[in-house]
Amino acid sequence: MNVVKSQRLWYLLAVARLTIAIQEAIRASDETPYAIAKGAGVARSQLSRLLSGESGLSVDSIERLADYLGLRITIELKGKTTKGR
Repeated sequence: MNVVKSQRLWYLLAVARLTIAIQEAIRASDETPYAIAKGAGVARSQLSRLLSGESGLSVDSIERLADYLGLRITIELKGKTTKGR
């Protein structure tokens, strides 16, 4: 697999993991999706599409929801790294 395809795959997997974590946090919350959307400053329609699996969110919306829901987003390198990059 070439580097570009590998990076694209990594990106898609990372976004999917973020989306699932946010969906689970919303469903575990005692708040309605409307209250969460309003509190996080995210359009209700965006949140509805996310919960139904129709589409993802922008990075800004992900950050707003994660912050509102008390989630921390971290990015960690796994495995060996190439020196000199």
